[in-house]
Amino acid sequence: MDVAMVGLGRMGANMARRLLHGGHRVVVWNRTYAKAEELVAEGAEAVRELTDVPDALTAPRVVWLMLPQGETTQAALDTLAPLLDEGDILIDGGNSYFKEDIVRGEALRAKGLRYLDVGTSGGIWGLQVGYCMMIGGERSAFEHIEPLLATLAPEGHGYDYMGGHGSGHFVKMVHNGIEYGLMQAYGEGFELLKASPWELDLAAIADLWNQGSVVRSWLLELAADAFGKDPQLDELKGYVEDTGEGRWTVQQSIELGVPLPVIALSLYTRFRSRQDDSFSAKVLAALRNEFGGHAVKKGGEAVGQGDVQTAKKGGDEG
Repeated sequence: MDVAMVGLGRMGANMARRLLHGGHRVVVWNRTYAKAEELVAEGAEAVRELTDVPDALTAPRVVWLMLPQGETTQAALDTLAPLLDEGDILIDGGNSYFKEDIVRGEALRAKGLRYLDVGTSGGIWGLQVGYCMMIGGERSAFEHIEPLLATLAPEGHGYDYMGGHGSGHFVKMVHNGIEYGLMQAYGEGFELLKASPWELDLAAIADLWNQGSVVRSWLLELAADAFGKDPQLDELKGYVEDTGEGRWTVQQSIELGVPLPVIALSLYTRFRSRQDDSFSAKVLAALRNEFGGHAVKKGGEAVGQGDVQTAKKGGDEG
């Protein structure tokens, strides 16, 4: 089957490779042409300009975008849509906001084009093990690209049709929100293990927990690998970014009135990880000092009870 892969980052390039291995004809485009050239050596056909993509495909054309969400994706859609014909299919496999998909889908439908939002999970391991895909949009478009989905997915079952425009990225958004909570729980658990009176082998424990334990998971396998390479994670800084999907998940919980305390807290913990010295923590320390004369640290040095200001009457705890 013919398909164009637009955007050859960590996910897009490996998805193109998996499709090539599955016997599909793959046209590739990337802003940096050198990345497209790399895939030519593996059997892909590269085009230099985004506007060249439609002419390189047979009808009905299938163009799969793996680009950063927001303006970059929208600009590509705006460029490609006028060059496509009725019945052609545009796919956004990135992490777009589902509300944008609803608007895009209707706008493209008015032009006679079919649009799919495909929530894609699998990361850099997808080339070997396959991708999990959650698809929203026209069912006719979904059915047409099933040969591509079957190649990209793990053997057996790794893709499904969710519903109308936006549903694929909505399900992927919730998936990522759950991922936030799982990762936070693992992080806190291993921090407690590290603080124990024993010199515990965290890599061995992560591997052990994957042998029939109720907390076994692929994330735990990755934790075992990470601890095996760097037992104390000394080479890493505890700075954690977010792609935006955790924020959207929490926003939806507010709009729909669905409580998500674990996911919300895991998102806020990521925000906290980016602060070298939290101002709110400074306020807490100052207040404890003011009302109870509790020890504080100044300039990185601990200040003992005898060094702080005289405790206020009452000596409140806090």
